[in-house]
Amino acid sequence: MSDDTKVPLPNLDGNEMEQVDSGSLAPSDDTESINRGAADLEAVFDVPVQVSAVLGRARMDVGDLLRMGPGAVLELDRKVGEAIDIYVNNRLVARGEVVLVEEKLGVTMTEIIKADR
Repeated sequence: MSDDTKVPLPNLDGNEMEQVDSGSLAPSDDTESINRGAADLEAVFDVPVQVSAVLGRARMDVGDLLRMGPGAVLELDRKVGEAIDIYVNNRLVARGEVVLVEEKLGVTMTEIIKADR
């Protein structure tokens, strides 16, 4: 990276991003700080993540699983209409509902789960 490259760093006091010279890592004065949007996250747009929508869970013996055939019904631990869990990289991040979009199943998020760290 060249010394004149600006690197956005989070301002922990608010929702603004401050421009910092990559060589000095000294924050610029407040007049140069501006609100940032999703475009500032462009560097992470291509990072792959695994998204899973869990309709429900069931526990069974391997023998019972092998005896299942086409048309068999597997009873899950959820009721019809109950929210499904949405995981990103095996971490629960939201709950949602199953929707049908042009003959394909989809998920719409109805609740974002805040992580306790």
